[in-house]
Amino acid sequence: MSHLSERPEKPVVGLPLPHESAALHVTGAALYTDDLVHRTKDVLHAYPVQVMKAHGRITALRTGSALAVPGVVRVLTGADVPGVNDAGMKHDEPLFPDEVMFHGHAVAWVLGETLEAARLGAAAVEVDVDELPSIVTLRDAIAAGSFHGARPVMLTGDVDAGFADSAHVFTGEFQFPDQEHFYLETHAALAHVDEAGQVFVQSSTQHPSETQEIVAHVLGLHSHEVTVQCLRMGGGFGGKEMQPHGFAAVAALGARLTGRPVRVRLNRTQDLTMSGKRHGFHATWKIGFDADGRIQALDATLTADGGWSLDLSEPVVARALCHIDNTYWIPNARVTGRVARTNKVSNTAFRGFGGPQGMLVIEDIMGRCAPLLGLDPMELRERNFYRQGHSTPYGQPVLQPERISAVWQQVQDAAGVAGRKREIAAFNAAHPNTKRALALTGIKFGISFNLTAFNQGGALVLIYKDGSVLINHGGTEMGQGLHTKMLQVAATTLGIPLHKVRLAPTRTDKVPNTSATAASSGADLNGAAVKNACEQLRARLLQVAAGRLGVNASDVRIAEGIARALGSDEELAWDDLVRAAYLQRVQLSAAGFYRTEGLHWDAKTFRGSPFKYFAYGAAAAEVEVDGFTGAYRIRRVDIVHDVGDSLSPMIDIGQVEGGFVQGAGWLTLEDMRWDTGDGPNRGRLLTQAASTYKLPSFSEMPEEFNVTLLENATEEGAVYGSKAVGEPPLMLAFSVREALRQAAAAFGPAGVGVELASPATPEAVYWAIEAARHGGAQRTDHARTGDEIPTEADAVSNA
Repeated sequence: MSHLSERPEKPVVGLPLPHESAALHVTGAALYTDDLVHRTKDVLHAYPVQVMKAHGRITALRTGSALAVPGVVRVLTGADVPGVNDAGMKHDEPLFPDEVMFHGHAVAWVLGETLEAARLGAAAVEVDVDELPSIVTLRDAIAAGSFHGARPVMLTGDVDAGFADSAHVFTGEFQFPDQEHFYLETHAALAHVDEAGQVFVQSSTQHPSETQEIVAHVLGLHSHEVTVQCLRMGGGFGGKEMQPHGFAAVAALGARLTGRPVRVRLNRTQDLTMSGKRHGFHATWKIGFDADGRIQALDATLTADGGWSLDLSEPVVARALCHIDNTYWIPNARVTGRVARTNKVSNTAFRGFGGPQGMLVIEDIMGRCAPLLGLDPMELRERNFYRQGHSTPYGQPVLQPERISAVWQQVQDAAGVAGRKREIAAFNAAHPNTKRALALTGIKFGISFNLTAFNQGGALVLIYKDGSVLINHGGTEMGQGLHTKMLQVAATTLGIPLHKVRLAPTRTDKVPNTSATAASSGADLNGAAVKNACEQLRARLLQVAAGRLGVNASDVRIAEGIARALGSDEELAWDDLVRAAYLQRVQLSAAGFYRTEGLHWDAKTFRGSPFKYFAYGAAAAEVEVDGFTGAYRIRRVDIVHDVGDSLSPMIDIGQVEGGFVQGAGWLTLEDMRWDTGDGPNRGRLLTQAASTYKLPSFSEMPEEFNVTLLENATEEGAVYGSKAVGEPPLMLAFSVREALRQAAAAFGPAGVGVELASPATPEAVYWAIEAARHGGAQRTDHARTGDEIPTEADAVSNA
């Protein structure tokens, strides 16, 4: 076992502990960025001047009337920017634009003594706009050839030969919309400037170092003149990886110009209309199977709705391509990716980062093709699982492929799938207007940033003379439990009780040049860095203990706060050991660092091994559908998920549950709508409140919900043998969508296949039921060879 993976005696990691801030969360005592406003004197409030047009050039911006509003202090415009007027890493996101690119685009910000004064001032700003043609829908962008960014192509094998060897070929089209993050805490920043001109920004950000970088270049400063701190976030889900930078820059610019603290905090409507979403995708595909239902070839084009600027759209598309295989071996593949440019908010990272979109395409293909092949969907999926020796379409060997089958079989056994399927068949036969279905789906999700340089982490660990320990690391806490795991890692490595360790808020003047807390890599990168720093300190303390105990350092063990010599009754308490080290002038602080080894990636050829490992999981979902309305309920869900040797089982199970429910929301409930008409509100987000944008709640939770972590699953080369858990569980919700498809098909004749829109709302399910009742896509036996043109029965499409 590797040094990084090996656990010492009596470790604190692996214990099922509650979230370190759980009590604060439920009592309302936890502080978030905007809570700090009430602890800060003379704060100014910022309010955006939004232009309610989808596209247009600004011909005039008059601020005089706003300055006449009582309580308005200043109006920020592009003319006030001393540095670079841009809030994006691609330099395509003007902070104060002269061209409106989406409905609700902020072109100026008003600072007021109160939020109401700022709001009234923003309403008084006069903006003249010369309207320009706009592209709102993904289909319109494709038709107009409106694209930006890279267009990667993933190629493996001989695609044409693969289709020639296929007994069955199907083609299809699939489109699914954006998803709103809807974190509980909206975007927020609070900035002030000290007497030396140092800018300090409190920001609700997943990437403090990048927020620091953007603030610095907007202000024309160096990074060491800007400090960014993130106390915690009230949810992020990827929506606070890139998008907070501009809001922090507005606050910092206002503070720099006025000399007073400035607060930016979006209300819910502003957050919904100004911040990016999960990328909606359009896919066209062609797939070939042999006579036994094994995939021979795939040719697909994935188009992401990037919105008005690139943001993270290029890496999102890259990850979508890297995950279109999911758990299936595709020997011959050609998959093209591209980013559509539309006049909508700039879409961004969202839990899974393109992976869910790519995986949804292949799972939709499998669900649609199984009845056309005359196969049970479970059987079709299982026949195509990765086996030992297989590699992905981008050339990375799939290690531990046996875990795909292991979690799959364990779910079947634990959920009693075989017996329940018989019960469901009997129920359906007896109930013509209500149908049930049970579906299984699996996941394989790559862990690491696709960009190799981001796979590094840092930490700073301090031991004080009284034996207490303070740790800082580069990761941010957004409710996912990262800080809890880091406390457990530090306590385990040092060999001390958990109560001895405290964690400080994430800030850029303690750990510099950090990567975003994203890509499910937070615990891997920061945990290894914390472990590295603690090991440096432990090594120094072992030398001190050895001297006090009269043995070699290699014979000393520290556990539960006691240093003991092997084969001796001599011991030394932790506090006494630390005091002795201080008196001997031993350094009691250490900076830790970690870089993920074994990664390589060539973006031009789209080949390499970009992931440290794969996380696996499987879910079985049972649903019941009403044939009159399409309404449904999730009766039961069983999940087995691979997190390696869990660092914190209670945290990990919570992540699996939460990820699954968020995924189910994306796939079944969250139907984002935009005004696509030619009227004055073209481009307006129609679902801009919880009243119109339906989120999963307790009523959508499975009536029975069983989550099990895969046992004996140590991951070599990862911190204490663990695996990431943040993103992969979201894709387990594919099982719900596929169960709904099968339940809808059950209203039709045997062997019928149905198309199911996404999200699979009750309305969408109803239309799928109607299609099934009218025969759907009936199975036809059609062996074919060579370049024979597919018959109508071969074609599967979804407008």
